[in-house]
Amino acid sequence: MNPLINYKKKPHFLVLAGDGINCEQETKLGFEKAKAKTTIIHINELLDRPKLLRDYQGLAFPGGFSFGDDLGSGQVLALKCKRGLKDELNLFVEKESPIIGICNGFQTLLKLGLLPFPGEKREVGLAPNREGTFQNYWVKLKAPPSKSVCHWTEGIFEGGESCEFELPLRNREGRITLKKGSEDKIYNKLLKNGQIPLQYSDQLRPLAKFQHESIAGLCDPKGLIFGLMPHPEASLFEATHRIHYKNRCKDPDQKAWGQKIFDNIVGHLKRS
Repeated sequence: MNPLINYKKKPHFLVLAGDGINCEQETKLGFEKAKAKTTIIHINELLDRPKLLRDYQGLAFPGGFSFGDDLGSGQVLALKCKRGLKDELNLFVEKESPIIGICNGFQTLLKLGLLPFPGEKREVGLAPNREGTFQNYWVKLKAPPSKSVCHWTEGIFEGGESCEFELPLRNREGRITLKKGSEDKIYNKLLKNGQIPLQYSDQLRPLAKFQHESIAGLCDPKGLIFGLMPHPEASLFEATHRIHYKNRCKDPDQKAWGQKIFDNIVGHLKRS
């Protein structure tokens, strides 16, 4: 790490790339638009040199289909990280460095055991959608019933519980599952801890059988590790730019909600 660089003024994020990951460039752009220094590194390079992680203040597991979703979404990437990065990842978490996992990255964070309770036995997973197919559309997201501790989404629901916004959704295994027989206990614990930053709007998930299936994102108890199924990196520009947002110029005041997530965490690092 170069001691001459003021990392509090411009924090440095590492964005993983690799076999099947396909959203690294958009994720990098989100951090760069938030005025953070950002570097993309192939997972194999990081596995060869795990101590590289010490040079960064934040880490992103982007979306895509890492290793072709062999053995399950995010499973192979999680196994590789456990084998070659476990000690450095644990150190990174202990230093309270923020981590985000988007879609396939969220699946990876869960399988790594970094969400929702780092270091504890895993009781939360992601299963195939009840629709039985790959889902690809814009979803409405709403504020959770209780205030979230997540620094990535801080202030994003300034309009209160009535506030909603949209992000693109692209997944086949995006349905939250909790340990059988303990669903209510785990869900209530997450809710009480403020670890549910995002929920799907009531109009969505018509096939849902349990209340926890409304969860669109989770964070750790400190609000620094954040996993979500919708793609914030696919909503970085205002509609007037005619990029990304589904309605484009129909709503010129539409805010780039995805960009706010990147802005929030960079702002948090600069203040901390």
